Amino acid sequence: MQNNAQDGTVGKALDVLETVAALAPVRFSDLLARGGYPKATLYRLLQTLTHQGMLAYDEARGSYSLGLRLVRLAHGAWAQSSLAPLARRALDDLAAATGETVHLAQMDQGQVLYVDKRNAARPLEMFSQAGKVGPAYCTGVGKAMLAFMPEAALNDALARQSFHPFTARTMDSAGLMQELAAIRARGYAFDNEEHEAGIICVAAPIRVRSGRMIGAVSITSSTARSTLQGLEAQAAQVMQAASEIAAEAESWRFPEHG
Repeated sequence: MQNNAQDGTVGKALDVLETVAALAPVRFSDLLARGGYPKATLYRLLQTLTHQGMLAYDEARGSYSLGLRLVRLAHGAWAQSSLAPLARRALDDLAAATGETVHLAQMDQGQVLYVDKRNAARPLEMFSQAGKVGPAYCTGVGKAMLAFMPEAALNDALARQSFHPFTARTMDSAGLMQELAAIRARGYAFDNEEHEAGIICVAAPIRVRSGRMIGAVSITSSTARSTLQGLEAQAAQVMQAASEIAAEAESWRFPEHG
C-alpha cells in the first residue's frame, strides 16, 4: 500500500480497496504487514469501508474481500466507461473469423487494462484476463496504444513503465521508441514473445475520427501453432475490428478519457 496523505482519507480508503482487490481474501494482519498505515488508521479505514458495503468481512476466516456495493459500482463503470459493451459484436466476429484469442484493452495510468477477451477455439494459458492490468511497453495492445498517444500523455505513460525484461525479447526504452515509430508507420503493433515466452500477437489501436486513441484490440496465438508472419496476415482483420469499435464509440459518444 502507498501512503496517499496528499489525498486525505478518500485517497487512503481507495488505496486500501486496491490492496484488498489484489490480495482478497486477505486478513488484517497481512494488510498491516504491508506497512502502508498505522494499525489504528488501517482498522478505521477497513471498518468504514465494510460499513459502507465496499468491503465484506468473513468472520469465520477473519478476512476481507470486495463488497457487493463496490461490485455494483464497478458494473456501472464497466457499462459507462468501458469499451466492452460497444465492442461485443466486433470481438465476436473477429474471434470467429480468426479462431484466435481476442483481447480488448484500454490505457489506465500508463498500464494496460484488459476489459474483455474471447478465448480461441483451442484456448491458451496466458497472463491476460478481463480485469487484469499489464505492462504497456511489452504487450501488443500496450504498444499499439502508446504509439498513438499525444506527446505529453506518452511521456507520462513511459515514465510509468518498469522496463523489466520479462523475456529475452523484451525491449528497453530505446528499442521501444524505435518500435513505436514503426507502429505509427504501419498502423499496427506486435508482441513478439516480449511479455511471455511463446506468446505472440498483432494489435491495432482504436481511434475515433478526431484521431484520439481510446483503446486497442488484438489477436493472440502461440509460437507452437502460428508465426508472427501468420498473424500479420490477419492484421487487416484486426484493424477492421478496431474501426468498427471506433464507429460504435462515435455513435454512443463514448467518453474520451485522457
